Amino acid sequence: MNLLRSLAFAIVFYGITVVAILLVVPVGLIGGRPAVRASARAWALFHRWCAALLLGIRTRIEGDVPEGAVLIAAKHQSMYETMELVVILDTPGIVMKRELAEIPVWGRLARFYGLIPVERAGGATALRRMLRAAGEAVAEGRPIVIFPEGTRVAPGEQPPLQPGFAGLYRALGLPVVPVSLDSGKVWPRKSFVKRPGVVTMRFGTPIPPGLPRREAEAAVHAAINLL
Repeated sequence: MNLLRSLAFAIVFYGITVVAILLVVPVGLIGGRPAVRASARAWALFHRWCAALLLGIRTRIEGDVPEGAVLIAAKHQSMYETMELVVILDTPGIVMKRELAEIPVWGRLARFYGLIPVERAGGATALRRMLRAAGEAVAEGRPIVIFPEGTRVAPGEQPPLQPGFAGLYRALGLPVVPVSLDSGKVWPRKSFVKRPGVVTMRFGTPIPPGLPRREAEAAVHAAINLL
């Protein structure tokens, strides 16, 4: 049954997504960035609907969802949370690997929306590009989302934080809201088959700006791994 549900999700969600991307191109040309951002939110809501109706996966939010310019440091176990955070937050600038920004059409729209591509092995130049894009988002009053461990991990895995988090934390001077979650239990990162269930997303106590690097990293690492 879970296999059939997963097949139905893939057909419906990705099939409609292809059509939606083609439609958003003229929408963006006419309505500009606000229209693209409204379309992205509608797409994320459609993903939530597909996950709930076809897969039986829903979200439970714990803690206070922040508003305005803030740095969100989230655990990353599946694609699910990347889509949910677009719904939960107000037009977040999500730090993503550069390869995604190079997908034809979709990548261009993603950059126009305001997602923040980063080259994991790009060194200082890549970090400067990321900081510049993040600074533009902060100037708009938008939250920045980073998955500080750098990649999706299985439940229970706790890899060290990547250097990009410390760079953003130091340069932006924003409080950090850690987000722990358990999406991997229903949406395994290396399996096509999803399972029904409730994904908990817990927004933790904000960590103030200006802490020494090691102290900030230790606090974030502990908080995002609570679940």
